[in-house]
Amino acid sequence: MTHAFENADFQERLQVINDSETGVTGIIAIHSTAIGPAAGGCRLWHYDTQTDLVTDAIRLARGMSYKNAMAGLPFGGGKAVLQRPEGDFDRAALFRVFGEAVAALKGAYITAEDVGTTIADMRAVRRQVPYVAGLEVAEGMAGGDPSPWTALGVFESMKAAAQDVLKFDLAGATVAVQGVGNVGGRLCRLLREAGANLIVADIDKARAAALAAELGAKHVGIDEILVADADILAPCALGGVLNADTIPDLRVRLVCGGANNQLPTEADGQALVDRGILYAPDYVVNAGGIINVSAEYLGETSDQVADRVGQIAGRLLDVFRRSTEEQVPPGVVADRLAQHLIAGARRRQAA
Repeated sequence: MTHAFENADFQERLQVINDSETGVTGIIAIHSTAIGPAAGGCRLWHYDTQTDLVTDAIRLARGMSYKNAMAGLPFGGGKAVLQRPEGDFDRAALFRVFGEAVAALKGAYITAEDVGTTIADMRAVRRQVPYVAGLEVAEGMAGGDPSPWTALGVFESMKAAAQDVLKFDLAGATVAVQGVGNVGGRLCRLLREAGANLIVADIDKARAAALAAELGAKHVGIDEILVADADILAPCALGGVLNADTIPDLRVRLVCGGANNQLPTEADGQALVDRGILYAPDYVVNAGGIINVSAEYLGETSDQVADRVGQIAGRLLDVFRRSTEEQVPPGVVADRLAQHLIAGARRRQAA
């Protein structure tokens, strides 16, 4: 079933997944196909309400449109969000139903791994439909786990923001990393190699403790990481962490991390400016993963991925430059640039 969504910034459609036989529910949100098919991962997560699930899907889909546009990729933006069932569940049945929903969109949406899903899940979907990326890696070709590329883009962006804008080096700086899964963990290793001091936290306390022991980092509770005394905060878990409740207590100079949708509202971006905290727009700096995924889908090489990921930091510095010139928050600048690119593609599509 497809529904129109009344929102000036939500361009296309929601594909509702509601399978009575298996109990699988979810949403595929397609924000825009102006630049190309909507590309974005499939998230499996527990939501308290259907409204929460739909809201997250729409925000994530919009973020993917902006991320893909800013990264110069030939894709629009979409996202799949599935409700994680309580207790044990039939994973094969869940992704069979999801694969059927992807197939019904006839190539308008290309899926991949995301929070709560695995490469094995995506292989299962790929057996049903061709509209899947982020699977195998062939010698010299793009593919495989996208998280190292995401972490690399965040790391290079963080280094550029610190050195070129705030005038300090990562060596000797303290970075508080919230979430040390695939992206956050790899980011921590890159930062440690660069000589940074680390404070880490994760909802999985054992994982955070193990990484802290490996890297000589300080391990704190998940409720403490946002008030840690550090130079940089790197949110690498779920979104919405920079808000009216948390921003007043931040004790950092820079926020730069891998999580999506870190700012719930535009006002939160202004609140960071008012506090003198530099914010690196999340979808600009964390585009490395989708760059790798899209390159695999397009049959490109790992060298092409490395070249595109290498351009992320420069793009971020351009956002900061425009932010200073226009006297608006960096997130507003990035949104306007992405919207301009999407609108231009839509005009060409209509011509």
